[in-house]
Amino acid sequence: MIDLTSKAEPPWVRFSPFFPHGGIPVPFSPGVTTSSVEGAWQALKVFATADVDASKLRITDMKGLKRSVARHGRCLGHREGMQGTRLLGYIEARKAIYLPLYHFVLRERLQPELARLRELAGSGPLVLLDYETNADVDDASRPLSHAALVIAWLRENA
Repeated sequence: MIDLTSKAEPPWVRFSPFFPHGGIPVPFSPGVTTSSVEGAWQALKVFATADVDASKLRITDMKGLKRSVARHGRCLGHREGMQGTRLLGYIEARKAIYLPLYHFVLRERLQPELARLRELAGSGPLVLLDYETNADVDDASRPLSHAALVIAWLRENA
């Protein structure tokens, strides 16, 4: 079993959406980058009392990234880019923002780690630990599992 959460040991912690890889392009935001996947996901959230929050893009200690409805009121959606005018619904935002962010990290920042996971999978069953188990991008009832995204990536890019 390999822990891929934000509490994991190196190098596996690098799979956490909170990990500050740096230089990750923010979708629909030419020239804007984020330190982490979660930083952009949270930065683009729009609430009843708060719009986008560019400060989330620069967080590198994996702390203070979350923005909550308790503090900002109902979440209205995710802005389509830092300067965008359109709000995306939750599933649309997952597909247009979260997946491209996480896929960028897999493709551009995690190739050595993915190669190691392929090696380990080749020698026996491999279990990837995550806080979530939802592998269905279209299931809005639960947060998406990034471990499930890693498994899908490994299967599709074998």
